[in-house]
Amino acid sequence: MALFIGIDLGTSAMKLLLMDENGVIHNTVTEEYPLEFPKAGWSQQNPEDWKKALFAGLPSLIKGFDAEEIAGIGAGGQMHGLVVLDENDHVIRPAILWNDGRTEKQVDFLNNEIGKARLSQLTANIAFAGFTAPKLLWMQENEPENFARISKIMLPKDYINYILTGVHSCDYSDASGMLLLDVANKCWSKEMLDVCKIREDQMPKLFESFDCIGTVKPEIANLLGIGCNVKVAAGAGDNAAAAVGTGVVGEGGCNISLGTSGTVFISSEHFGVDDSNGLHAFAHADGGWHLMGCMLSAASCNKWLLEEILGTSDHQAEQAAIREERLGENHVFFLPYLMGERSPINDTRARGTFIGMTMDTCRADLVQAVLEGVAFAIRDSVEVARSLGLEIRRSKICGGGAKSPLWKKIMANVLRCTLEVPVSEQGPGMGGAMLAMVACGVYEDVNTCCKKLVSVASTVEPDPKLAARYEARYQQFKKIYPAVKALFPEIQ
Repeated sequence: MALFIGIDLGTSAMKLLLMDENGVIHNTVTEEYPLEFPKAGWSQQNPEDWKKALFAGLPSLIKGFDAEEIAGIGAGGQMHGLVVLDENDHVIRPAILWNDGRTEKQVDFLNNEIGKARLSQLTANIAFAGFTAPKLLWMQENEPENFARISKIMLPKDYINYILTGVHSCDYSDASGMLLLDVANKCWSKEMLDVCKIREDQMPKLFESFDCIGTVKPEIANLLGIGCNVKVAAGAGDNAAAAVGTGVVGEGGCNISLGTSGTVFISSEHFGVDDSNGLHAFAHADGGWHLMGCMLSAASCNKWLLEEILGTSDHQAEQAAIREERLGENHVFFLPYLMGERSPINDTRARGTFIGMTMDTCRADLVQAVLEGVAFAIRDSVEVARSLGLEIRRSKICGGGAKSPLWKKIMANVLRCTLEVPVSEQGPGMGGAMLAMVACGVYEDVNTCCKKLVSVASTVEPDPKLAARYEARYQQFKKIYPAVKALFPEIQ
C-alpha cells in the first residue's frame, strides 16, 4: 500500500497528513509557529520556522508506519508570501505574508501608473496589497541592499519544496497570485518582471501542480526518516489545493473556505477574466483555471472578537446563545475588514466596523453580527460571479469556520445556495497528497483522483423564509461600506 504525505503550510501552523491511495487518512500532525506584526498592518514570518515545523512534524507523522511505503509528498501553501534567497540560497529577510498591508503606495503605482487595464492584460489581475509584485517594489524602495542580494524569489510552499528537493520551483496556481505571471499563457510576464526590475533567472521554474519536480535529497530523506526515492509534487496555492481536496475541479465547481481568510473558488476548464477585476483570475491545480474572491479576515474575525475582546475561547457556548428567532433580524452589522480587504473592494485602508448598536444590544448580537458580516462579505464576491452569468446554486464548504452548524446555516441562507460538507475536511493537506498521487502515477489526472476520493458527508439547504430575511439584511449591509469608505483614510 502506497502512502502519501500532504502538507498544509498555513499562516499559524503547518498541518501534515498521511493518506493512502484510497483516501484513508492514517495520521495527522500540527506544528505551530509565530507570526510577526512589526507595525500596524504588517504581517511577516520567518521561513526557517516552516523548516523547523517540517523537520519536527514529518518524523512524528510517519512514526509507526513503514517508511518504505511513502511514495510522494505534495504541499498546499499560503499564497503570495514573498520569500527571497541570496546566492547561497539563504533567506534574506522574513517572508512578507499574504495579509500584509504595507504596500499601499506600490499598489497605487501599479494600478494607476501601469494601469489596471494593462495589468489585467498582462497578468489577468490588478494589484492588491497582498500580491508579491508590490512587495518586491516595496523592498526595492525601502530595503535596497536586501533587494540587491536577491538571487531567487519564491512562495512559501516552494521554499519547503526547495528544502526537500533542492529545486527552485513554483506551480501555476500559486504563481498566478504574484502579479508576475501571464496567467492565460502560463509563463512569466517579461513586462511585469521589467516593472519590478527582476530577471527571469531570479524566478523559479514553472510546473503544473501535479508535476513531479524531483525526489527528496538523500541527506534530507535521512533526517526525516523517509526514502530518497520519494517524489515531490509541485503542489499548489492553499485555495487551489483545498479545491482539489474538496473535489472542486473541472467546469462549474465552487468551494467556499472559512479559514483565517475567506474565499470563494469557482473552477473552470476555460480561461476568463472578470472585467471589474473584483475576482482574481488564476490557474487551477487541475490544469485549468478558476475565479476566486478572497477576503482577508474570515474565521479570524470570530476568533478576534471572542478571544481578544470577549476573553473566551469557548466558541460553541457563545454561538449557543444566539437565538434561532434572531437569525435574519439582527440590527447590528459588522464590516469584517480587520486587515483591510481584497475582494471585491480592494481597499487596504478599510477597517472592521460595528454599526447599529443600541442600549439593548447584547453580547450574542455582536457574535452574530460577526458571523453574518463574514457571510455578507463572501456574498459580495459571489454576486460578482453571478453578474458574469455564473449560476452558483451549490457549493462545497470547508475550513475551521465550517465546523460551526450555525455559521453554515447563516452562510447557506445569505448566499441562497446549498452547501455540501465533504467527508474529509483536511483541505489543502488532502489536496496536496492527492496531487502527489497524480505525480506518482497512481491516478492519471486530478479529476479522476477527485472522483475516486472525494465524497459529501452532509448538506445544508437554505430556508426560503430565512433567506428572504437575510436578503433584506444584505441589501442594507451593501450600503454601509460605501457610506463610511471616505472615513477610513482620515482615522489612520
